[in-house]
Amino acid sequence: EEMDIPYWYPTDPFMFKGEKWGDTWRSGIHMGITHVHHFYTKRNLWALSAIRDKITEYYNTRTKKHLLFLFTSIFSRTHKMNRYMPNHNRHVGPLAGTLYIPSLPTEINPIDIWKNKINSFLRAGSLMSNNAIYTQSSTQVNINDNSIDYIFTDPPFGDNLMYSELNYLWETWLKVFTNNISEAVVNTTQGKSLVEYQKIMERCFVEKYRILKPGRWMTVEFHNSKNRVWNAIQEAIMRAGFIVANVRSLDKKKGTTKQLTYSMAVKQDLIISAYKPRDSFVQRFLKKAGTEEGAWNFVRQHLEQLPVTVESGGKLDIIPERQNYLLYDNMVAYHIQRGATVPLGAADFYQGLEQRFIPRDGMYFLPDQLSKYEQKRMELELNDQVSFLILDEKTAIQWLRQELSKAPKTYQGIQPKFLQELKQLRHENMPELSELLQESFLQDEKGRWYVPDPSKQSDLEKLRERRLLKDFEEYKIIRGKLRHFRTEAVRAGFKDCWSKRDYKTIIKIGERLPESVLQEDTTLLMYYDNALTRLGD
Repeated sequence: EEMDIPYWYPTDPFMFKGEKWGDTWRSGIHMGITHVHHFYTKRNLWALSAIRDKITEYYNTRTKKHLLFLFTSIFSRTHKMNRYMPNHNRHVGPLAGTLYIPSLPTEINPIDIWKNKINSFLRAGSLMSNNAIYTQSSTQVNINDNSIDYIFTDPPFGDNLMYSELNYLWETWLKVFTNNISEAVVNTTQGKSLVEYQKIMERCFVEKYRILKPGRWMTVEFHNSKNRVWNAIQEAIMRAGFIVANVRSLDKKKGTTKQLTYSMAVKQDLIISAYKPRDSFVQRFLKKAGTEEGAWNFVRQHLEQLPVTVESGGKLDIIPERQNYLLYDNMVAYHIQRGATVPLGAADFYQGLEQRFIPRDGMYFLPDQLSKYEQKRMELELNDQVSFLILDEKTAIQWLRQELSKAPKTYQGIQPKFLQELKQLRHENMPELSELLQESFLQDEKGRWYVPDPSKQSDLEKLRERRLLKDFEEYKIIRGKLRHFRTEAVRAGFKDCWSKRDYKTIIKIGERLPESVLQEDTTLLMYYDNALTRLGD
């Protein structure tokens, strides 16, 4: 411990700061850990610096770079962050995604790890095929326009991982550091909130949109339990020009996916499937934006892109994206993201769907898709149990529609199950079950509630929208923050304001909503963000 190490090793202040370097710093763990060399034992620091010194003696630049690449691969097991686990009777490596130093660290021989990595590198070399690996910022990709067939991306998600802080430990050995100005993270130390994160992610997705061929797909894997981060990702994807076609939960243990409705809590890994619309559609839409023809053109091309059948567990799944409410939501979102007026209300849209497309099992198909669906329908049993929680008025109506589409039911037959599924959000001023039934459904002579046919549903939707807008007018008069409100009324009000180009009211009401509600509701966030854009904020 008293001897001087005769080779160079990094002694940089961590993250160029020293104490309290960033969001991974913890007072009870990192007290006195201010510089890079503090993360190593003296013996391992000596061994690492000796290995690096030998590498720098090579005259062949290519060989030197290969060896430096190998050198960086041994850092994950040569510092003080390795943990000893008594129940395993051995070390288990560092705690992933952190700079945690355990109370009982383990020192591992760097020379042994170096030998193992060389053998792994040689084995990997024999498996390599014709791949091109780029190391560059996703905000500025050096790839030609419309040249990529498919994109799979597992991007950074909010504050899950602080990449520049985690990388700093080995970057100091290379003397090459991350420029974290465009790092897509939510990071207090860097002064990056969810808003800055979303803007950077949008720039990344704009580049992906540019290089992807029209009509082709992008898959985004998502893992973050915070709904607001999930909404920011979706918003960034759509603002870049993509159309989100499908969201499924991923069970990594079973290797399976499951259809997800927007209302389910984000507690598992998700797979987002989005596509770049064809140039011919985009050109037609630009000419017809804000017209009914433009809206139906969108629905037609969207149905073309959506899968006709989805199977899981030997059954045929309902595809929510083919149901009327999500087709409407997607049509509205595409118009709003492009600054266009939404030409159809929900009532007229639902009625138009029945006239222009073929309904089956609560979904809508193009004529040439129906035969394929019908064939599968004869082979497999339909799994019509789409599970979601009742969080607010919108999800309550969807749940009731699903229940009543199976068979008409009395109020007494609905209420117990409804209350069992109800997980009402704290801010939500939701109508009673009886009011929900009266506003959106019809009752037969036996007192049973049922789903109305499209023409009668259209009349009910128009009456309901008038009630919602009346509530919204009251919210405009009330002063101060809105603590308890009917979210559907705010959504309807924002939609009405957008059609009138009254962006100031959207922003004014949006600023009075609880921040958590605004950030976690995709519809409200979409109107608010685009209203800010239209006013040049």
